[in-house]
Amino acid sequence: MSFELLQDTLNDDDIAELAQRLDHPDEAVRRIAVLDLAEQEDPALLPLIARALAGDASPTVRREAAERLGGWEDDAVVAALCDALDDDATEVRTAAAQTLSGLKTGEAAEVLLARLTHPAPFVRSAVLRALRELRLPQAATPALTLTRDADAIVRREAVGVLGWLRLDHALPRLAELAERDPDAGVRRAAVGALGVEGAAAGALLAALRDSAWQVREEAAITLGKLRVAEAVDALDAALRDEYWQVRLQAARALGRLKAVGALPGLAALITHPISNLRKEVVLALGELRHAAARPLLQQALADADPEVRKAARIALAQVDAASA
Repeated sequence: MSFELLQDTLNDDDIAELAQRLDHPDEAVRRIAVLDLAEQEDPALLPLIARALAGDASPTVRREAAERLGGWEDDAVVAALCDALDDDATEVRTAAAQTLSGLKTGEAAEVLLARLTHPAPFVRSAVLRALRELRLPQAATPALTLTRDADAIVRREAVGVLGWLRLDHALPRLAELAERDPDAGVRRAAVGALGVEGAAAGALLAALRDSAWQVREEAAITLGKLRVAEAVDALDAALRDEYWQVRLQAARALGRLKAVGALPGLAALITHPISNLRKEVVLALGELRHAAARPLLQQALADADPEVRKAARIALAQVDAASA
């Protein structure tokens, strides 16, 4: 679609009146005009909304225009939104990035890819976020390059693109990032991406010893998802992590692995003050399907939290079924 207005559309009195309101001195009137134009759902009116996005003096109006362009994915609309990523107002940049993140097709892929060399880190990161779930093969090479970007948010979003693409040749770089990137957010994203790829047990085990608890938590999640058998001892040790969130994910992973040897470590958490952790421990004990878990589960039937008691009933049924 080009941004040439259809004359027949502008000849409509109602539409012409809306277009005139875009030049009203009151920004509230202009904002409502943008809303009314969007409600028409007419592609011929998109240039008017895009004009408001690009040139209105009010950040509020520009933000509204960025939000209302969602759902239109041709080159011109995507280009207008990409331009708005460099807007002076944070609220406009954020709205444009959010709208772009909702893209469902790769129709405007070339427009997006061309912006990955933009000098502003916000633009690069927002475009990567928009590309992530589109799973465009042509995004792989620039995403790999941007995992070396000076900006941590850009690196994190580049990792997200690679995680969704599931590329074997990206695994060494993802493992390197999981272990060595200076930013905890990037390390955590890389650990999660390795889980999508189903590889790099060594990097995941190293991540379970990361200095940032969020990375350790993600490592436990990923090891459990992948059911990495050689991770049992490390996950058992993680049951004593100083952060209960890590302990919770370690317990869940050990349950998935049916690691009977972890029963003592799980038993030590059956009375932990955090009820969410107790619930996960109880569910993990059920996953073990071992008779030795029964006394612990019977104890959990009297837990103060009804969700823990419910989990205990489910877990006991699993143990009993395995013994039958």
